[in-house]
Amino acid sequence: MTSCKDLYLGLMKACLTNLIYGDLNMLHGRSLPYDAKVRDEGRDWPSVAHTMVGIKRLDNVQFCVEDALARGVSGDLMETGVWRGGAVILMRAILQAHGVTDRLVWAADSFAGLPPPNAAQYPHDAHLTFNQFKELAVSLEEVEENFRKYNLLDGQVRFLKGWFRDTLPSAPVEKLAVLRLDGDLYESTMDALVNLYPKVSPGGFVIIDDYNDIPACRQAVTDYRSRNGITGEIQPIDWTGVFWKK
Repeated sequence: MTSCKDLYLGLMKACLTNLIYGDLNMLHGRSLPYDAKVRDEGRDWPSVAHTMVGIKRLDNVQFCVEDALARGVSGDLMETGVWRGGAVILMRAILQAHGVTDRLVWAADSFAGLPPPNAAQYPHDAHLTFNQFKELAVSLEEVEENFRKYNLLDGQVRFLKGWFRDTLPSAPVEKLAVLRLDGDLYESTMDALVNLYPKVSPGGFVIIDDYNDIPACRQAVTDYRSRNGITGEIQPIDWTGVFWKK
């Protein structure tokens, strides 16, 4: 028999992706007919849903958080690059479902879209134009309201507003059990790894959303791991996401 916890979290994932009702698909500013398979795989930019990462990557968030909790890995949960908040809302829901009251969920984002590529310093980002898409700019107030819709906006949720290069070096985060990166750019991915990976507890998880989809993101991960002698096995989640255990 399926437990109430699993029913709750399953419904959360269906609602966060809006597989419940379906809504307009978008891709790079173009409207497309709704396709449930595309949505399930996280290959579109939904017009209404609170996440674009798809079910397998949400399942991975649940696995990593629940596994870290079961093994007593110390630290909070964090995502860098939250869009409408879906993945961090799920993190908070998992803590709620397990009755965990001594961990925080951190949502770091500019809440104004992606920065223009700094091609001079980060040549891998030279041809990325995500900053031009207004669909990717979601305000802090809207993300807070999305948390509120699920009755999950409370003192265990913290927001870090601003460009990662400005907020992450001084982020008041002591330890992390799960760190999820969804910054797309080389710059954003490297900023998150440099400033936050050292705070990931041994046995904790690092999740990379666009590893196979955006070469600049993958290169940042490769460079950081190489420079720091990180050899933890990178495991696939779906067609683009990966994770590893520290």
